[in-house]
Amino acid sequence: MRERILRLFLIIIYVSISISALSQEKSKKAGTSGIIIDSLKNSGVIFNDNLKRPEIVLSTNQAVRFLQQRFQPQYWNDTRDPLRLALGQLIYEASHPPYDTSEYFLKRYPYDSLSIPWDKFYIWEPLRLKIPVISPPQIMIPVDSTLQIDTNEVAGINDSLILKPLTLQKPSFAFKPLSGLKDTTIMVVIDTLDEVTSSYSGFPFRYFNFPYQGDSIQIAVRSLLKYLEERDSTVINFIGAGNVITPVWMNSKSDKMMRYWLKNEFSDSVTIWIGNPSRNTMSLYLEQGVSFRRPVKQGNYSDAKINIKSLDNSKLLDVQKIVVKPQYWKYRSEASFILSQASLTNWVKGGENSISTATDITGYTDYNNKPLKLSSNNFVRFKLGFLKSGDNDLRKNLDLLETNSKLNHKAFGKFDFSAILLFKTQVAPGFTYTKDINNKEISTLVSKFMNPAILTAGLGLDYKPDKTTSINFSLFSYKGTFVPDTTRIDQTKYGIANDRRSKNEPGASFMITNEYKPVKNVTVTNRLQLFTNYINNPLNIDVDWEMIVVANLNWFTDVRFNTHLIFDDDTKTQVLDKDKNPVLRPDGTKKKTARIQFKEMLGFSFIFRF
Repeated sequence: MRERILRLFLIIIYVSISISALSQEKSKKAGTSGIIIDSLKNSGVIFNDNLKRPEIVLSTNQAVRFLQQRFQPQYWNDTRDPLRLALGQLIYEASHPPYDTSEYFLKRYPYDSLSIPWDKFYIWEPLRLKIPVISPPQIMIPVDSTLQIDTNEVAGINDSLILKPLTLQKPSFAFKPLSGLKDTTIMVVIDTLDEVTSSYSGFPFRYFNFPYQGDSIQIAVRSLLKYLEERDSTVINFIGAGNVITPVWMNSKSDKMMRYWLKNEFSDSVTIWIGNPSRNTMSLYLEQGVSFRRPVKQGNYSDAKINIKSLDNSKLLDVQKIVVKPQYWKYRSEASFILSQASLTNWVKGGENSISTATDITGYTDYNNKPLKLSSNNFVRFKLGFLKSGDNDLRKNLDLLETNSKLNHKAFGKFDFSAILLFKTQVAPGFTYTKDINNKEISTLVSKFMNPAILTAGLGLDYKPDKTTSINFSLFSYKGTFVPDTTRIDQTKYGIANDRRSKNEPGASFMITNEYKPVKNVTVTNRLQLFTNYINNPLNIDVDWEMIVVANLNWFTDVRFNTHLIFDDDTKTQVLDKDKNPVLRPDGTKKKTARIQFKEMLGFSFIFRF
């Protein structure tokens, strides 16, 4: 209660002071109003002021430090975000010297100062040993028979020249090599060093861990500098009259001369040649045989007039803002048509006339909204083919109507939260053909539009390791098989009970989509779908695998090889013996079992893309 009374009292004082602001006592008003406003803020009557964006001024070092702090990975949802990569490149370029300065430094650096002799990487130790020594043989030369005694007269020690009494009448020569052991000291390596540093005061490294590392650094630097000189290039566009563009590449390998026409306002032209003899150098050469003629100097004309038209610069302000509308949806379609025909007349080796057609139309619709982290991939596919062989009626050999939709929301890394919806059926009636005991052909209806129809829906995760591969795993999935017309079609062929028209299966689905190009003109597309029922035999997995191999011959023709494999444990067919007769069970019923269904097509096709 006291706080309310205090607030009311302060408001009355503030209002009275505001009214007195109309008086001439400005100095007294300013001091009192500031005190009252501070009191109102402290009491909570005035909550905050109107905030304005401050003027931000950063020096180069401050800007680098600020961006380095925001560049840390913990601030980003995706460390590979293009904005983060661009900021990292900007920080590096701004905080390091220019490349030309680094190149100048590296080319003139004294790499000899980095050299450490190879023997510094070994620990040496002297080793003393005795080695055998054989002295040269001594030649006995006849001399005077008088014995030479050492001048020092040391008893028992004579001169090194041993003299024996010889007679001049019978000279003789003797060769006597002498052998013995001699003390020798050699240096041996007892261990190696992992870290060796240099005694040079300006040595930049802490240590080297192998010999000749300084030479390796020099060779590596030279190799990279040469690579950058050869790789880096710049194209310069020369634009002349008529907006004709002549591109000239500037790099160290270009020795090509470009011919360029210089024109004036009268369309008179002269030819020059533009070249790039060396790196960062441009040369201009005049066409041979071109001569110049100087015009005669003209005098001044006092009555010459120049018409000057004033321009309204304000019109430049009327430019409308260009609004760029993002394109979230992308559409594309592809249609292929296959036709094969064979005609036989009086063909002794036998055979039948035949003609077959196949049409495959696929429409794709893709949605990508990066701000909302939403993406969707959808396609609708229609395949239909007919065969006419011999005297048989026209028969269907290919029929599929399929839709595939997937909605993704970014989760983490390369994983997305995903929802899938698949639907498969056929368009034209399908028959199986048998013969009775009179060899008369009997056709039995086994499928038609929406009979059967297969619907699969699921929620889970979608993993995309690259742009051409998608791995979808849905733990919460539903698969439904429907045959509404059970009077004409046997629904048990598709795993549906006799007294029902549909089969509902809760389970998990696994789907892989991959597009692979082993060579440039060949594309291999694989679509694998797996489904398991949580309730009934979860180990019996339904398999639906289709592979399409396309080899492009030109822009409208290709060779197409298509295989389709299906295995469903609930879809059973009759078992036949060697004579193609049904195998019966002990109770007399026909034996049925689940089998692999396989279809293959190969042929040339005409392609239309739009």
